[in-house]
Amino acid sequence: MEGTWLRLHSHPALSVVAFALVFRAVHRLLYSLTPPPRVVERNPLCAWKWRNLCLSLAHSLVTGPWAATCVIVCPEMLKDLHSYSTPISYLLVCVSSAEHAVASAHVCNPQVLWCFLYALYTRRYVGGAVIALLVEINSVTLHTRLLLKLAEARASTVYRINKLLNLLTYVTFRLGTQFYLTWYLLWNYSWLDHAAYFLGTVLLMDIIILIYFYRLLRADFFPSGYACLERNATSSNGFSDFLKD
Repeated sequence: MEGTWLRLHSHPALSVVAFALVFRAVHRLLYSLTPPPRVVERNPLCAWKWRNLCLSLAHSLVTGPWAATCVIVCPEMLKDLHSYSTPISYLLVCVSSAEHAVASAHVCNPQVLWCFLYALYTRRYVGGAVIALLVEINSVTLHTRLLLKLAEARASTVYRINKLLNLLTYVTFRLGTQFYLTWYLLWNYSWLDHAAYFLGTVLLMDIIILIYFYRLLRADFFPSGYACLERNATSSNGFSDFLKD
């Protein structure tokens, strides 16, 4: 492991490119192994979303438990998000950087990728990147939710169970993790490297995550009010469209 860590440290860009190629190969494999349901396949855009969600789900199933394992094995990471790093945590950030590099366009992807690449090149904030990756535990249920919606299975028992798990993991691993990162940056702002940039990035993501949480609650737990929102959004501005799910 030590030799692998040294090679990753020496050539972080090449390592990210190599893992990105692996993700491309996995994407092609999933393309053949996870054909979309007929109801999804009829719409080319939905079929494209299905395959990308399957890739994202596979990534979350790996990196979410991986990040949790890093924290459980090395709990001191929670106290030093700036300088603490281990070979297994550095490798996790490298793999996740590659996934973000090949992911479909997303409002947070460029910022997240830049932060991860900064961690890889400077060996700073590796612990912070690992803590941020705890959100992937929630991403498992979040991607599953979207897959079930594409398959028009919102009335199924699986969807109802998943929406409860999704709410629990969203509050615990997405909101909780994000607020901890925000608190850490504010509390240690005076001495952290490039604190202004990272705090600005985290605050932007705080806003986006809260908006998505609002959308999630309206869509899954207050459907009557959500239906009203959908009707109003058809004749309102772009911000209302953004609040639609």
